[in-house]
Amino acid sequence: MKLRRTASAAMAAFALSSLSATCLLAVPAPALAAINASQLGAAYDAGKTSVNFRIYSSRATRIELYLYSSATGTAEKARLGLTKGSGNVWSANVTAAALAGYGITGTVYYGYRAWGPNWPYNAAWTKGSATGFISDVDAAGNRFNPNKLLSDPYARELSHDPTTPTMSNATIYASGALYRNIDSGSSAPKGMVLAGDTQSIGTKPTRALKDDIIYEAHVRGLTQNDTGIAAAYRGTYKGAGLKAAYLASLGVTAIEFLPVQETQNDTNDADPTSTTGDNYWGYMTLNYFAPDRRYAADKTPGGPTREFKEMVKAFHDQGIKVLIDVVYNHTGEGGAWSGSDTTTYNVQSMRGLDNPTYYSLTSDMQSSWDNTGVGGNYNTRNPIAQNLIVDSLAYWRDTLGVDGYRFDLASVLGNTCEHGCFNFLKTDSGNALNRIVAELPPRPAGGGSGVDLIAEPWAIGGNSYQVGGFPAGWSEWNGLYRDMVRASQNQLGSVTVTTGSMATRFAGSSDLYGDDGRKPWNSVNFITAHDGFTLKDLYGCNSKNNTQPWPYGVSDGGEDNNHSWDQGSIAADQRKAARNGMALMMLSAGVPMVVGGDEALRSLNCNNNPYNLDSGANWQGWSWTTDQSNFQNFSKGMIAFRKAHPALRPANFYSAVDNNGNVMEQLRWFKPNGQVADAAYFNDTANHAIGWRIDGSEFGDSASAIYVAYNAWSAQVNFVLPWPGAGKTWYRVTDSCGWAEGAAQVRAPGSEDLIGGENTSYGLCGRGALLLIAK
Repeated sequence: MKLRRTASAAMAAFALSSLSATCLLAVPAPALAAINASQLGAAYDAGKTSVNFRIYSSRATRIELYLYSSATGTAEKARLGLTKGSGNVWSANVTAAALAGYGITGTVYYGYRAWGPNWPYNAAWTKGSATGFISDVDAAGNRFNPNKLLSDPYARELSHDPTTPTMSNATIYASGALYRNIDSGSSAPKGMVLAGDTQSIGTKPTRALKDDIIYEAHVRGLTQNDTGIAAAYRGTYKGAGLKAAYLASLGVTAIEFLPVQETQNDTNDADPTSTTGDNYWGYMTLNYFAPDRRYAADKTPGGPTREFKEMVKAFHDQGIKVLIDVVYNHTGEGGAWSGSDTTTYNVQSMRGLDNPTYYSLTSDMQSSWDNTGVGGNYNTRNPIAQNLIVDSLAYWRDTLGVDGYRFDLASVLGNTCEHGCFNFLKTDSGNALNRIVAELPPRPAGGGSGVDLIAEPWAIGGNSYQVGGFPAGWSEWNGLYRDMVRASQNQLGSVTVTTGSMATRFAGSSDLYGDDGRKPWNSVNFITAHDGFTLKDLYGCNSKNNTQPWPYGVSDGGEDNNHSWDQGSIAADQRKAARNGMALMMLSAGVPMVVGGDEALRSLNCNNNPYNLDSGANWQGWSWTTDQSNFQNFSKGMIAFRKAHPALRPANFYSAVDNNGNVMEQLRWFKPNGQVADAAYFNDTANHAIGWRIDGSEFGDSASAIYVAYNAWSAQVNFVLPWPGAGKTWYRVTDSCGWAEGAAQVRAPGSEDLIGGENTSYGLCGRGALLLIAK
């Protein structure tokens, strides 16, 4: 995630400069418990004769349940005190008859108000008053405020966002002298008690992660521009499900959605031609259980849940896994409104229930500890806060049907302390990373039941950059793979890229994942992602252009060092570079990830941080030029080749020996002159061309051998082809160079071009890639 700072620069600077502070209370590893053992949330009993309301707080002195018959605009129908029980769980049971007596005969909407040490309960308190107030925050970090209606962290759906096109006053949720006495009740999001549904999620794919091709997409952006889908379904879960057949035809095996948990985005359409205040990507989660209501065509109570499951089934029916991007490093409650003011914070949910349990604080307990740049860390080392993570992940797995997760800024989940510091330690058995692996078992290497766990292995500050540093069970976005490929294509002469570094990354990054028992498929290989340039812009832009007007901007932030280059403004060379990038991803050991639209050269006109850009320019386009169609065919062909050849998807790191007696090493690297590449060649910074041969017979591959040549240099290089095996000849599957551009640039099986045998010389254009098979 590219980070948009909502906390002040002073706050961020404090967080980053205080990493040497003494850690507070590194708690012991928790005993593993049943999923949602405390049965938190609100749910009907089996006979639907009553509703059980259960919520956690270790510091509250009183909690009241507020019941509503509608989401907004009306006063509560009832106000009930909760009873504190074992494990700091507060609860109430309300019968259906009682609800009817209150005037609630349809959907039950609810929220909570809580009192605690900084604002003790006083029977004289009324909504909007200061009665009982002592401080906005006390020495223990409590931030109770009964004027703020709190949404249930375990609510299965939320009624609406905190601000909407008809209610834009966000100050009603704030504490501090100016806002603490504003009552938020009638406007605040409410939890909704769901009656359950019978929507199937289909049959989950059990394919091994090593065999996946991941397609990163935004639910709204996937279809909002697609005129082939009924207008009512564009930009929705329903619409996304209608693209399952297309993605299957492209060869995709897993779709990875940007965040789909409830986030503040209802106001994106308040001014449809402006980015001001907009949140398109969705990395400000308001609730970890609720599917985002804006993405549902059916917005009735329970509609988002049913429709999400229907979408999951549509993908499962095509054999496609559904992965979701989850954000457990921070929440949508945000951080301090001002870095110098410790009193003014949003109090919408967890902060008003048990602030020190759910959020990491500075050592004086007065401010948020921030390694995220967007308001402060979620307290991932606290066992109760971890419960919420595990419980919500299990809910999305078991009830909503997802197959895996990509964890945003996942290093925060490896924190060893609660307050006053940040320290990543993968061997800490009690951190969230290891608890997730223990309680939600990862999918086995060979496939089967389980979840796919993928980390974005970095955050901000301290030792949070952890590419290659995650514990067993975790795969990672391999940022070093991305940077190497980009630099080799775009920055030779200004950045040192050796053929040795290329070989290491193309072969699965054993230096990162082989030292601790992990495998090549623990490397998710990507060149682009949602944050940063699109594939087309990576090779068409020298620098970001985020200040341009709608519909391509304005977006603040964005990385300045993009390893990008516009190929001298030559469009044909830009397309060739994109073909190289796509081909290298599909020919590398690991798991390739393609960004939605990159298969057809989507462009954002050099905007590299469109987090707030909910516009037609940022939605995927489905009307393509000839060049785009040709590139889509190239992408489809390369994906198909990867899927057809298990030698490209090794379960273990390649070996350099002959394992089956056919006089061919499993993997061998070659200089362009056909000689075996040695350490001297790999380490010489003047070398920019490399070839490699994989023995397909060791993998049961239909090709007895596969040969790849990559020329990162600007001029043509002649490659002398190695031995293809006894009685075999080399055939060309594709050459990325401009002379071959067209709809059939990747040859279909059986139509490959005959090239020749051992010692055949092949002239490969500058900045080109070649793929051969032996048969």
